[in-house]
Amino acid sequence: MLDLLIHNASLPDGRRHMSVAVQGGRITEVTQRLTPEAAPAAEVVDAGGMLLSSPFVDAHFHMDATLSLGLPRLNQSGTLLEGIALWGELKPDLTFDALVDRALAYCDWAVANGLLAIRSHVDTSDPSMLAVEALLAVKKKVAPYIDLQLVAFPQDGVLRSKGGVDNLKKALSLGVDVVGGIPHFERTMADGAASVKLLCELAAEQGKLVDMHCDESDDPLSRHVETLAFEVNRLGLHGRVTGSHLTSMHSMDNYYVSKLLPLMAEAQLSAVSNPLINITLQGRHDTYPKRRGMTRVPEIMAAGMTVAFGQDCCMDPWYSMGSGDMLEVASMGLHVAQMTSQPAMQQCFDAVTTNPARILHLEGYGLEKGCHADLVLLQAQNPIEAIRLKATRLKVWRRGALVAQTPARTAALALPGRPASTSFLHTK
Repeated sequence: MLDLLIHNASLPDGRRHMSVAVQGGRITEVTQRLTPEAAPAAEVVDAGGMLLSSPFVDAHFHMDATLSLGLPRLNQSGTLLEGIALWGELKPDLTFDALVDRALAYCDWAVANGLLAIRSHVDTSDPSMLAVEALLAVKKKVAPYIDLQLVAFPQDGVLRSKGGVDNLKKALSLGVDVVGGIPHFERTMADGAASVKLLCELAAEQGKLVDMHCDESDDPLSRHVETLAFEVNRLGLHGRVTGSHLTSMHSMDNYYVSKLLPLMAEAQLSAVSNPLINITLQGRHDTYPKRRGMTRVPEIMAAGMTVAFGQDCCMDPWYSMGSGDMLEVASMGLHVAQMTSQPAMQQCFDAVTTNPARILHLEGYGLEKGCHADLVLLQAQNPIEAIRLKATRLKVWRRGALVAQTPARTAALALPGRPASTSFLHTK
């Protein structure tokens, strides 16, 4: 007998009337019209034609700062630099228990939203490693529910801050997974380039992935992604390196970008855009027209690179909003990048599911035989409808076990060719 059979489901690739069989935490079969009579299971779910997807994945988050809004004060200017300064004011008052409690609260939100894999940057600037040790404890605690991947992130600059290199190396030795950096926050452009070289060499030496905050600036001359691509090619790190934010590309000259994109593609760089945060923090020095600052998502995709959307921040010194809902992130990315064709909207769904899973190198992710039975049933018929409606996560499974469920919405607009859901508006 199977552990779980989900039948009559629609899949993100457009297949309908599909059945997914689960045994021992893995998908054992994905086929059409497999009935409970033909495949008895301990749990049987009729999806009713709704969308069954692999879980959402967030390729860029800061879990050490999450839910700290208002501590010790609010960001009045709304700028990136005030957020960094505010985080610096908060750090002396951080405690292990508070860091863990806030992170676990966010993880509860994540699971309820079908978000079962997160890459979180963790500040390594404090030699005490308080935030690092707290998030390592969180990683262990949430492992049955969430794949939490940690990035050693020198928030104050790996060269700009005293002991920055040693602190980052210590974080890696404690078990942090990925090498991070912030070259545009070093004191000079030359120091920024030197930090990219140093950190990529460290990753190559230790066999680590790289995810670097890169060119999170409105300055079109902030071009550290060029150095990042060069170092990838020099060190053979192809397919292992991600440039996050890349907002300066929004302001770059088109001719320069026409040279930059092939260099990035040659290095097989991945990119993570953070739509909610990039359009909030960027353009703060502009009057009108006001730049929105999000990187060139469609162009990077068209060049053959993997692009994901990230949540980045949630109720912290940089952003007072957020809920852990990756469909909200996808919706904002869709609008800001003007990705409104049918294929482009599908790409926006991929940017919060399959693409970030590829960036995190997640083992066993997907909707194929042999993959982990990590699944989300959404109250929508396809990915575009899921983004439009911010679809309810009806059920969330982790390794075939139900970990969250939400009642279906009963008041909804009628769709073309379909009756409206039952509501007070449609009573006889």
